[in-house]
Amino acid sequence: MSTESIKFYNRYTGEIEQEKVLGENYLRWVYGTTLGRVSLHVLIKRAFFSRLMGAMKNTRSSAKTIPAFIEEYGINTDEILEPMEAFTCFNDFFFRKLKPGSRPMPEGNVVVLPADGRHMGWQDAATMQGAFVKGQKFDLPALLGSAELAEKYAHGTVVLSRLCPVDYHRFHFVAEGTPEAAVRIPGPLASVSPYCLRSKLAWLWTNKRELTVLHTERVGDVVQLAVGATGVGAIFQTYEGGKPVAMGDEQGYFAFGGSTVMTFFEPGRIQLAEDIVRNTAECRETFARQGDLLGTVVER
Repeated sequence: MSTESIKFYNRYTGEIEQEKVLGENYLRWVYGTTLGRVSLHVLIKRAFFSRLMGAMKNTRSSAKTIPAFIEEYGINTDEILEPMEAFTCFNDFFFRKLKPGSRPMPEGNVVVLPADGRHMGWQDAATMQGAFVKGQKFDLPALLGSAELAEKYAHGTVVLSRLCPVDYHRFHFVAEGTPEAAVRIPGPLASVSPYCLRSKLAWLWTNKRELTVLHTERVGDVVQLAVGATGVGAIFQTYEGGKPVAMGDEQGYFAFGGSTVMTFFEPGRIQLAEDIVRNTAECRETFARQGDLLGTVVER
């Protein structure tokens, strides 16, 4: 495993910044040592391990860790919908809701990012390589769990949105339309930190996933894929299949742990935001918040 620090471009400061990683030493040990890798395969990636972690974060005593977590990672409490005393456990805080207007959307014929996080994007999925380290390629049929979908989006536009444990952990629809019910794809629960994906990108298509197809008029069919990770024993979908949604409406949330949302567009339907394209070409993520610009719709 590469020990190089995780750096990203911050859309709001215009600077390259270093990520403050929760459990960094633990991740380095698990994915970077022989004993750690044995522990990963025997215990850590197993569903019961994440359920156990989740259960610990659901205890009343876990609420005592919230103030220190907020201070350590500089979380903006002004945008949180509920007062701090309303959170009876850490998980309540982890998948907190935000006040209306906390994530304003851009105007124009655009699509928006599904989550707060660090984003990479490829205009053509056929060039989807070099994520986190040059030379690694995606297995699209395995990732989507469908050869038919893989063929449909083989040259489509793809955005990978990585949520850190410190991020707002609800994810949203990137455009207005009508979503189908989510399809569950079973798998283990390894970490999706770059520390881990640098050595094995395949965790993205072997981890537990849930896939939603969103039918839209403006950009065709969009696939939104929620990927679980260590500590994320459950992905909660809060929308109703078959019921129309607006752009930016909540789709669901992750319980404790880092997570990923991947978004797939049909070929030629959108043009990615310039900063995402530029930084992805340099194997670097772009930090931006949910509801901010993902790309503009290509006029047909």
